[in-house]
Amino acid sequence: MKKLEIVYGIHPLIEAIIAKKTISRLFFQRGLKQESNAYKKLITLSKKEHIPIQTVSKQKFYQLKNKNHQGVFAVIPPIETYYIEDLLPMFYEKRKNPLLIILDRITDVRNFGSIIRTAACAGADAIIIPKKDTAMIGSDSIKTSSGALFRVPICQEKNILNTIVFLKNYGLKIVSATEKSNMYWYDIDFSGPIALILGNEEKGISSKYLKASYEKVKIPAIKGISSLNVSVACGIILYEIFRQRKYQFKTHF
Repeated sequence: MKKLEIVYGIHPLIEAIIAKKTISRLFFQRGLKQESNAYKKLITLSKKEHIPIQTVSKQKFYQLKNKNHQGVFAVIPPIETYYIEDLLPMFYEKRKNPLLIILDRITDVRNFGSIIRTAACAGADAIIIPKKDTAMIGSDSIKTSSGALFRVPICQEKNILNTIVFLKNYGLKIVSATEKSNMYWYDIDFSGPIALILGNEEKGISSKYLKASYEKVKIPAIKGISSLNVSVACGIILYEIFRQRKYQFKTHF
């Protein structure tokens, strides 16, 4: 049986409530003084959804002592994951060109959360991760994504290469973000169905995935800087995709 997840922090809890997650009660640290708009929104939402609020001692937050919990947490059921084989037909039924993100061994939870947040903002339909060698789906990734984990379906696949082949057969263009390319990210037509692969923070994308890609794109950096942080690179490429899809394909230069 999967363990329950602790959601901590104001914004993640707001997102959990909006996503209709089952929350039996919110726990607030006794004596906590908050006047922010986000805090007020959390209180308003909890009342609207009839979620009880219980004030507890600081000791109840011991498990979160090294976390930025902002004096509030709740317990929710385990995060649901999916299989892309089940979701993809639904995307096409909605007459949309799917935008998927494949993460190859992204193990840093801060990068993982940032990518999820950016994906949600840019309109990605799903994120695909391996079952092993990946950041954990749980309390910390909920926090680092500011709760955006509740907005984007996460698909855990046993064999990413087989998944890539499946996506290609389904008509998706597989694009890898790698410095091992002569083509810039803005030179690609992203208007159709896309699966964007982002690689490990140190090792990059596995060679077998690069070989399976339709296109490889790079984001240049000045001399002396080897590469961008993976979450930053993700944001740059996703917003180029967003731009093209909104304003039709047109290169910058």
